[in-house]
Amino acid sequence: MPYLRHAHCLLLCWLIGTPVWADDSVIVWPADWDVQILPDSADAQGQPSGSRQRATKTDANGDPLMIVEMTRGALAQDHAVNLEAVLLEMRKAIQINFSRSGYQSVCTKVKATRLGNLPAAQTTCKVTRNGTLAITQTLVAAVQPGMAYGFSYAGSAVGYPQLEAEVMGIRQALRFAEPE
Repeated sequence: MPYLRHAHCLLLCWLIGTPVWADDSVIVWPADWDVQILPDSADAQGQPSGSRQRATKTDANGDPLMIVEMTRGALAQDHAVNLEAVLLEMRKAIQINFSRSGYQSVCTKVKATRLGNLPAAQTTCKVTRNGTLAITQTLVAAVQPGMAYGFSYAGSAVGYPQLEAEVMGIRQALRFAEPE
């Protein structure tokens, strides 16, 4: 899947088991996914302010079929977030980056959805090259007081439909602790 390998470098991702407690520092992913715990982001004082985990499912040749990333970031308690505006900016950045590499993309309107037990917003983009589907990517964002969450998954033309139900199961199993 050369399209997915090349596109993975361009993806701007913002920002799995039985119930997954997403506020824990480690998410339990299915055993057959290759998981990376990415460096925590830091605030202005250098203190950890978020976490990122990325999981990749590959085919028998080692080519990526699907890449899933879960991101958590701290927010000021009184900070209001416009999820639709955030997703529109993310979508725009993805479209611009793919365009620079000769890809075209068409994205759905931002719609209300759920990320585990939280209300969320979502958009899905289909990325093509010369009229051939290369990648499908879904971006999901959710907030609660003091915390923002991003859940992004991108798959090849073969991998996305093959693994979408499994990723939806992971997504639906997420449980976010209530803020204290």
